[in-house]
Amino acid sequence: MRWYNHMLIAAAPCALVAPRLIPLAILGSTAPDWLEWIAKLARQPVKHRGPTHWLAAWLFAFVIALTLPGPYGGLIAAFAWGGLSHVLADSLTVSGVPFSPLSERRFHLLGGRLRTGGAGEYGVSWGLVLVCWLLSGQLAAPGSGYLPFFPNW
Repeated sequence: MRWYNHMLIAAAPCALVAPRLIPLAILGSTAPDWLEWIAKLARQPVKHRGPTHWLAAWLFAFVIALTLPGPYGGLIAAFAWGGLSHVLADSLTVSGVPFSPLSERRFHLLGGRLRTGGAGEYGVSWGLVLVCWLLSGQLAAPGSGYLPFFPNW
């Protein structure tokens, strides 16, 4: 998937839960790819959609971050959500993602039929944005004026 679609997929649900954490979710949504670049700079190259794309690792990080007390738990959870959403989005593609370091098999969500840059990729990302936008109207407290996608600055 393209980076901007990864960003949309991470940011839209985050806007419903904690709009102020959207930048961290966006940073996390690109992390599996830029972590590969860092590994290459450290002379420890990894193949694309390899160890930085383990579904189990990002899921574990997200679940653990949700249990952490204090403000840092939320910050880490937003970043981990971004990484998890990236890996889940990549699992929709033909090449899929590795589930864990214990398995050589690739994980494909919904059959892995999407192609990077194809219309299906844009349909999924913008469809999720639309669903979250529609849900945002349902989450507004009556009379508060608060809408997750349109905060009252």
